[in-house]
Amino acid sequence: MRKLAFLLSAMLLLASCSKTMKVTVKNPINIDRSNELVSVPLQNIVQTLNLKGNEQFIILDQNGKQIPYQVESDSINVIFPATVKANGTTQYSIHIGKPESFVPKTYGRYVPERKDDFAWENDRIAYRMYGPALADENPSNGVDVWVKSTDSLVINKRYRDDPKGISYHVDHGQGLDCYKVAHTLGAGGIAPYTNTKLWVQNHYSTWKVLENGPLRTVFTLTYDSVYVGNAYLKETITISLDAGSQLNKGIVTYEGTLPPNFQVATGITLHGNKGVIKSDQNAGYIAYAETATSDAGVPEGQDYIGVVVPEQITAVKVQDDHLLAIESYQPQQQFTYYFGAGWSRWGFPSNQAWFDYIKQFTLELKNPLQVSY
Repeated sequence: MRKLAFLLSAMLLLASCSKTMKVTVKNPINIDRSNELVSVPLQNIVQTLNLKGNEQFIILDQNGKQIPYQVESDSINVIFPATVKANGTTQYSIHIGKPESFVPKTYGRYVPERKDDFAWENDRIAYRMYGPALADENPSNGVDVWVKSTDSLVINKRYRDDPKGISYHVDHGQGLDCYKVAHTLGAGGIAPYTNTKLWVQNHYSTWKVLENGPLRTVFTLTYDSVYVGNAYLKETITISLDAGSQLNKGIVTYEGTLPPNFQVATGITLHGNKGVIKSDQNAGYIAYAETATSDAGVPEGQDYIGVVVPEQITAVKVQDDHLLAIESYQPQQQFTYYFGAGWSRWGFPSNQAWFDYIKQFTLELKNPLQVSY
């Protein structure tokens, strides 16, 4: 009897150790998808694997290889990169186990040592926006771009090296800041738009980091005094950047009494309109390609900028040295759009390659990967 009880206990233990959660990811369109982040509710994983106490879990691809994942800070979802062939499906499995260590692919932080910049990056590109310490220099709420030619994270090194005379405005082998923002929307900033007037704003007021890697970085910037004629509003923008993506997701809200004919404009500064414009109002995007030049006047390939709007764009126009996508806005609305940049020396050898990327991004956005478990 004791031997039988022992065998039954061993079998039950083995069964509990071998619990597996199967996850199927389906691609509904005829385009290969690579390392695109998908999510599974954490609670489903806990219940399926019957996780206890401090037990951890691992995610395996079809070849049994561990892949990185990130538990979101609210502990609701677990995100991980999925690769699925055109019109295909890929299976992943989740097991109890100790996760391997993976190099973080996204990062962001407040930079008090550089006049309150807020900078963030992934393995493709880096960005920054301007803070209160720049108030006397007529900053904007525009987006600055730091191009990269490495999948390593570079923000901290560039800020650390710059005071030593190793300027991040010069390419030392891993990219540089060769983008000029000044008082514009830069690479995809957003501003109120009323009666054909574009209201570019100033620096952010406060910041808060919500997620910080290894696969997604999310933060919120607030602008407490957004002036629109005689009215003042409060703007909140939550920005997220995924590993492997050129584009950020922005979710914007305006609080206060909106003036008549209030719209929003997402924009790209044209730097004298010397580049190539590409837009498709119906598809929902605007894009720009221009020559990149360092502070020393050295040509540095091509800069590429793009903005994608999931909702219908009301109008596309060139105004005030900007390419603008103008959209309607309702009080308390959470307006969502995507913005970002690329470089000819890191993945985009031609203008057309960038325009194709933006077009494909809009298609993938409208046809998300389908997850079942």
